[in-house]
Amino acid sequence: MKKRYNPAGFIVILLVIVLGTWTIFNGLNLGIAKLPNVQDGVVLGLDLVGGAEITYEADLEDAGDISAEELSEGMRSAQTMLRQRLTTLGYTEADVYLSGDDRIVVAIPNIDNPEEAVQMLGSTAEVTFSDADGNVILTGDDLTGASVAYGDIDQSGFNQYYVDVALSSEGQAKFTEATKEVASRTDGSNYISISMDDQVISSPYVSSEYAATGINSEHVSITLGSNATQEYASQLAGLIASGQLPFSLTNIQLDSVSATLGLQALNTSIQAAIIGLILIILFMVFYYRVLGLASAISLIFFAVVFVNVISFSHLNLTLAGIAGIILTLGMAVDANVIIFERIKEELQAGRTVRVAMDAGFKNAFSAILDSNITTCIAACCLWWQGTGTIVGFAKTLLIGVILSMFTMIVITRVILRTFSNRTPKSLAAYGVKKGGAE
Repeated sequence: MKKRYNPAGFIVILLVIVLGTWTIFNGLNLGIAKLPNVQDGVVLGLDLVGGAEITYEADLEDAGDISAEELSEGMRSAQTMLRQRLTTLGYTEADVYLSGDDRIVVAIPNIDNPEEAVQMLGSTAEVTFSDADGNVILTGDDLTGASVAYGDIDQSGFNQYYVDVALSSEGQAKFTEATKEVASRTDGSNYISISMDDQVISSPYVSSEYAATGINSEHVSITLGSNATQEYASQLAGLIASGQLPFSLTNIQLDSVSATLGLQALNTSIQAAIIGLILIILFMVFYYRVLGLASAISLIFFAVVFVNVISFSHLNLTLAGIAGIILTLGMAVDANVIIFERIKEELQAGRTVRVAMDAGFKNAFSAILDSNITTCIAACCLWWQGTGTIVGFAKTLLIGVILSMFTMIVITRVILRTFSNRTPKSLAAYGVKKGGAE
């Protein structure tokens, strides 16, 4: 019976060649991108390209009689707020750490001008909500958070970005009464100004439909218009979410910082990854023969796609992130080793090549899926709760695990199905010696 020609595997091989060639000629897309106006390329972390450093000091003159414990708690709170703002602005690899009892140091990557860093970080003073007459409605103490949302907020028939502001119970009561009065105005002053350090950052209007009841809700939505971008919404939400610090912070020092490790460390790490990839491919081909060749092709596909995903998604890349990439390379090969050992067991039991391959993938799938799901859960927890370089590691690990699952199971299987119609059927071609001994 004539075997049907299956072109899928050769299409994959051609795709690997095209993607690999394109990636190499584009320098692996590792051009350094600047935030927030990110262009093509990977956003490198502080340890690789340096940046700007800001030192803040707590101004205790107006804080009254504050104890050492209250100061310590306040500094930790301020550190958390600054970290939240930086993450919202996209600087997930920035460092925010305490220095002494009353200072916080903020180091931001990819910022050449320290003054630019101050502008990007914004003010650290109190957030206030005021009416058109300047009467303060809410302060940072009345807020519990702010975040970006996307949807049809005003039932207009199209989705848009907006800011969701969460209020405390006391803040909700204040806001209800204030919006009732503001909404009833007919002279064009029916708006509420949101200010940071006496600078207005947004002035949303209150619809007249709330003139009778006011906006009585724990969550308040700030619409930004149909043309508002996600970046603008994120920046506004970050400024509002910072709220009121327990005391004012004064910028006492601005510095430009050099890379702690530098681009040489990045190049060395990339070289190590490439060498490791080559050694893994050689081992797989030598030990598993045809199976190893299919694994090598899918592994190259994985590496090329991974590099481009990181580039076009503009992840902040540090050496910790590179470690996550290398770790997923090992996990990808581990999945194929489990599958290939199952295939060899089926071949030793006298199964045909096609039947052995199907059984091998089927029997190994549950073990591979379980291990990768647990790794994804761990990566998600690190992404959710982590800060700084931990976030970068978690992101690359999660993306790598998902890609490795696809390439090592789907792509490898497609290639093996194509090879099974064209390669010798002797067990030696699949890494199995005569008599069933390996």
